[in-house]
Amino acid sequence: MADVQENTQVETPILTVTPVALAKIRQLMEERELSGVALRVFVQGGGCSGLSYGMAFEPNFYPQDHRVEVDGVELVIDPNSLLYMRGSEIDYVDSLMGGGFAINNPNAVASCGCGHSFRTSDDDADDAYGGGGCACGH
Repeated sequence: MADVQENTQVETPILTVTPVALAKIRQLMEERELSGVALRVFVQGGGCSGLSYGMAFEPNFYPQDHRVEVDGVELVIDPNSLLYMRGSEIDYVDSLMGGGFAINNPNAVASCGCGHSFRTSDDDADDAYGGGGCACGH
C-alpha cells in the first residue's frame, strides 16, 4: 500500500503583530479611552520611495475590509493595501532616536531611510526614488 501524502498549502498570514507592538496598541487605546475600534493599516501614495504606510484607529468597517484579530486587538486592511502588505509584520521600536511603529514588509524591494516609505517590484523603478538615504518627513 502506497503512502498518501496530504497536499497542504500554507497561506501567508494577512498581517502579524509583535508582542511589543500589541502592548503599545493596547496602551494607546487605553490612554485615548477607545473601545469598539480597530487599528486600520493602509498604504497610500507618497513618500520618497513611492508608497507610504499609515495606521489609524477606526470605528468604521466596510464589507470589503479584511479583518484580523491578534490577541484581542482587531486590525483591518482594505483590499488595495493588502496587495502591497500581505505577510507584513507590525513592530514597535523604541530607541535613543525615538520610538515608533515599524512595518516589516516582505513585499518591499526598497525602503527609504526612515522606513515609512517603500517600493515593491510592481512599482516602476523610474517613477520612484530607490530610497535608503532620505531626509524626509515621510
